[in-house]
This record gives sequence, structure tokens and C-alpha cells, in this order.
Amino acid sequence: MRVHPSTVNHGIKVLRMIFRDAKRSGIIADNPVDSVKAVTRLNGRSKRPFTQDEIKRLLTAANPEWRSLILFGLYTGQRLGDLARLTWANIDLQLSEIRFSTSKTGRHQIIPVAPPLRRHIEKLPAGDDPSQPLHPSAFKSVEKAQRVGTLSRQFYELMARAGLAIAKKHQKSTDCDGRNGRRKISVISFHSLRHTATSLMKNAGISAAIVQDIIGHESAAISANYTHVDETVKRTAIASLPDINN
Repeated sequence: MRVHPSTVNHGIKVLRMIFRDAKRSGIIADNPVDSVKAVTRLNGRSKRPFTQDEIKRLLTAANPEWRSLILFGLYTGQRLGDLARLTWANIDLQLSEIRFSTSKTGRHQIIPVAPPLRRHIEKLPAGDDPSQPLHPSAFKSVEKAQRVGTLSRQFYELMARAGLAIAKKHQKSTDCDGRNGRRKISVISFHSLRHTATSLMKNAGISAAIVQDIIGHESAAISANYTHVDETVKRTAIASLPDINN
């Protein structure tokens, strides 16, 4: 079974932390993972941000639910699986905040709602049940499979319709797209919206530490356990994102 380099690197990071704690506690003398280097990306290719023109093309080609997911991805910088699982209980329009815990790291996120995203949220159909998902089809897909594979394929097909990717043909399992075959890495995917949000805020002059707090990246520069980022500063950062609908 083949996995993405980022998955391998995350595992190395977790093991390094475990052995570091064991060494600190005197259980072992040396950390055997300290010398393990991170895995480089396949073929030297890494994800890149979407341009604003590309996002507009995606929005034009998308159905209403995917259009909503793209806007949430752009204005929050969060992962597809976490956005698919959002319910109305995660949305506080009175405080203009989105609150949830990430599925990958368990990090508790409080993200101010950007004005363009708020206008979009106010147009979404909402019932009386706060457990109702914002994106019913995506929610059902990710909850059933407990992974975003189907949603990722759907997004690739959307990129193809928008002219941003080459449509894939159905292939046997021994071919490149098969479960046991070599995995093709695209330089753009839904994850690229995280790169887009990051780039747009940094280009607007927002400090790296503030951007990392909003996006949810753990780093030496900022730690949720020790550093509090003022909510006003975060709102200013989110407000720097452009209104992609104009």
C-alpha cells in the first residue's frame, strides 16, 4: 500500500515526540527517530495555491454544495474532511465564529467568519436542528467512509470540468489510479485552498504566527498551549481575504 509523503512525515513526527518523552523520562538513552529524515515529495512536486481566477472558474463549474465547500475552504483554510463534517452547531453567527476540533490533530479551532463567507452562510438553508450538517451530501459521504477519498475524487472531476485538470479514465487496479498502483500526485487539489488562504493573508502583510494560528499549523513560532492570539487580530487577518464573488 502506498501513502502520501505527508502521511509518512506525520508518522515520523509522532514517533519522534513519543521517543523524546521516553528519553526525557529516562526510559531510553537515545531517541532513535532523531536521525530519521523527512520524506521528500514525489517527483519534487508540491501543492500550490489556486489563483483567484482559478477559484472563480471552480465556483462557476460547481454545484451549490461544492460552491459552498470551496468558499469555506478559501475563507477558513481548513481541510476538506473537517469542512464536510461541519454542522450548524459549529456556527455562531452572533459572535461571527466557526468553532470545531480538527479530525487530524484534535486542535480546537476558533475562526472568525470573513464577511463574504458570512453573507454566503446567511443564504444557506438552515433548520431548527443544530446537528444538521451544512453540506448534507459531503457529510454523509465522509461519515459513511470515514475518509475523504470520494470527495477528493469529486473535486478532481470538478477541476476537470473547470479546465484545471485532465479528466481521468477508469483504470484497473494495477494502473496508476488503482488502489495498489502508484499514486499520482496533482499539484492542485482541495488542499490547495489552505495554501491559497495562507498566501493571501501573508501577502496582505499578516504575520506568519497569526496565519499559522488561523490555518491550524503547529510550529515553533506559535503554540496553542502557551500563546494566545487576540481575537481582534485574527478578525483583521480574516478580513484581509478578498471577496472572490466580486
